[in-house]
Amino acid sequence: MSSLSNATTEFLNHCQYEKNLSPKTLKFYTIDLKQFHAFLLTNGYQLNVTEIDKQCLKDYLKELHCWKPKTIKRKVATLKAFFNYLEYEDTILVNPLRKMKVRIKEPQALPKALTKTETGKILQQAYTALSRSRTGTYSRKEKIRDAAVIELLYATGARVSEIANLKTADLNLDTGLISIHGKGNKERAAYISNPGTLKILRDYLDAFGDGIGEYFWMNRLGNTLSDQSIRNLVKKTTKDAQLNQKVTPHVIRHTFATLLLENDVDIKYIQSLLGHSSITTTQIYTQVNREKQQQILINKHPRHELSLLME
Repeated sequence: MSSLSNATTEFLNHCQYEKNLSPKTLKFYTIDLKQFHAFLLTNGYQLNVTEIDKQCLKDYLKELHCWKPKTIKRKVATLKAFFNYLEYEDTILVNPLRKMKVRIKEPQALPKALTKTETGKILQQAYTALSRSRTGTYSRKEKIRDAAVIELLYATGARVSEIANLKTADLNLDTGLISIHGKGNKERAAYISNPGTLKILRDYLDAFGDGIGEYFWMNRLGNTLSDQSIRNLVKKTTKDAQLNQKVTPHVIRHTFATLLLENDVDIKYIQSLLGHSSITTTQIYTQVNREKQQQILINKHPRHELSLLME
């Protein structure tokens, strides 16, 4: 019989070295399987994977009720991947999750999006900070980089992790073509057509010069810019722009999609630009657009300007 601990190690090695999953996915798999192990240990269940049955998993799911639906979904997905692997490797004869229907209702929050004016204020603030920095200082280089990051977030609608993990070889500023590596190592193309965006990216290359290595973005220590660093610079720029709302890279991504939809871009193209594997994920933006249309009709319909005498 295989112990849960050994099976977990083998599974994680398989994910890292054979499937080449991202460090972020591996991190969550590790956290989720450690939690599952702790649950079994605390509640007196067998720690051999062949002894784990449906009832055990049902009890574990009850234990997860206090977590957010999105987190529960992730933890269940981890267990599914784990037991699918064990079944494939013939470590277990029966996959206890195969015939279990796990339904987790997650409230569908409509994405928040900025207006064109609000987006303009954030971009303007990035350039204002740049213009106020002294030439020849690291602060100026940093401000060039920050403006370039925000421009690229808005130009591509990419996820923060996709921007952070951008490699120097992924950009061709002569053609404006960028290769974005998304979820599941799926690659998609993005095109930058705005001259201002291309200029600030070239300015970034000039400012950091030979110091730029395999990865495009650099911090003060010469290391790759992290997801959190990008979130922080967006947060600071938004605060300095005096926008009284929470703006994250994900909000900029939503803004990119929503404004394209408002400009009559077909949703299938938006799906491709965002890197969504399913059109269903993208269709949430149509609800945002319907609300916008309703508001326009309430506020702007010419019928409101007519005052008629009713007999």
